[in-house]
Amino acid sequence: MHQEKHNIKSLIKQLLSIPSISCTSEEIDQGNLQVINLLADWFEPLGFHCEIQMLDKKRNKANLIATIGSGNNGLVLSGHTDTVPYDESRWQVEPFGLTEKDDRFYGLGSCDMKSFFAVIREALKQIDLNKLQQPLIILATADEETSMSGAKAIAKHADTLGVSNARTAVIGEPTGLKPVRMHKGMLMEAIQLVGQAGHSSDPALGNNALEAMHKVMSELLRWREELQSKHSNPLFEVPVPTMNFGHIHGGDNPNRICGSCELQIDIRPLPGMKLSDLRAEMQVRLKNVLQGSGIQFKTIPLTDGFDAMDTDKNSEIVKLAEKMTRSESQIVAFGTEAPYYNDIGLQTIVMGPGSINQAHQPDEYIEVKTLNPAVDVIRQLIVHYCYKK
Repeated sequence: MHQEKHNIKSLIKQLLSIPSISCTSEEIDQGNLQVINLLADWFEPLGFHCEIQMLDKKRNKANLIATIGSGNNGLVLSGHTDTVPYDESRWQVEPFGLTEKDDRFYGLGSCDMKSFFAVIREALKQIDLNKLQQPLIILATADEETSMSGAKAIAKHADTLGVSNARTAVIGEPTGLKPVRMHKGMLMEAIQLVGQAGHSSDPALGNNALEAMHKVMSELLRWREELQSKHSNPLFEVPVPTMNFGHIHGGDNPNRICGSCELQIDIRPLPGMKLSDLRAEMQVRLKNVLQGSGIQFKTIPLTDGFDAMDTDKNSEIVKLAEKMTRSESQIVAFGTEAPYYNDIGLQTIVMGPGSINQAHQPDEYIEVKTLNPAVDVIRQLIVHYCYKK
C-alpha cells in the first residue's frame, strides 16, 4: 500500500483530485490551500522545512516554500498549483480525477502543471538527502494563471523566505523537457475617455468621446510602428513587439453624441522593454494627443502584466540543461513566472514534461512516457547543484 501511495501515478491522481481553478471571475475562482497542504504532507516527512505563505486567508490562496539543506548556492524547483477554468460540455473524461488511456494521464492540470510536483517527489526517492551541501528549495505558487500574485509575493519576500539562498531556478512548465530561456512580456490596459453626451443634431451640445478615441487609436498605431522599428529580436517567431486592439465600447445610441468610450489593448514587449516605461510613455502620448480637447482620460491596468524573460544563453543552467536534454534552448510565446525569479538574481529556465499544446485544452493530458525522463533530469539537477559546496 505504501508503494502504491507514492508511485508517480498515485501522486498525480492526488493532485488532480483537488480542484484549484484560478479565474478573474469570483464565482469560478477557487483557493489552492488544499493542494499546498498536500504538498507539505509529501515533503515534510522527507526532512523539508515547509513554510506556508498565506496570500489571502479568505480566499484560501497560499504559496509553499519547502527547503532542505543550507548554504547560499542552492537550487529552486518551482511550479504553480492552480489551473485554468474548464468547459464541462467539452470534456469526455473527469477533470478532477486521473484517467489513464492510450499511455496518457488525463485530467485538469495534468500537463499544466501539477504533474511536475509528482516528478520532483519521484526524483527525491533516488537522492540521499543527507548528502546535500546546498539548499534545495521547492516552490509551489498560487494564481499563476491570473495575477501571478504567488510568484510576486515570493520575489518580494525572497530574503526572509530563504529563496535568496539559491542561485538557480527551474520552473517545470510543459516545454517537452526542452530548456526555455526567453519569452515576451505582457501588458493589458484599458483606456477610458469621458466627453460630454448631447443630441446628435447639434455637435456643439457635446464633446464626442468616440471621435476622440479615433485620435487615440491613430496615435497608438503610430506608436506601435515606432516600437516595431526600434525593437526587434529575430529569435522570436514574431520578432517585434505587438500591440492588439482587442475590445472597444462607446456610446449608447446613434442619435446621441458619445459621452464615454473605452478601448482595451494588449502589448507584448520584447526582452529589454520594461512595462513601467511603456505605461509612462502611453500616458505622455495620450496627454499630448488629447490636449485642449476637453476630453478626460485615464488608463487602467487590466492585469499587473509581466516583463519579458531573458536568461543568458551562456549561463550555467542553460548550458547544463541543453547538455542533459540534448536539445537547444528555446524561445517561446507563452508567459511564465520566470521574470520574477530572474529579477531576484536567480538564473532561471523553464523546463518540464508535457506539451504546451495540451495546456488549457479540453481533455488535457500528459504522456506517461515523458515522466521518467523528467524524473531523471530533475534528479541530475539536484545532484549537480546541491551535492557540491
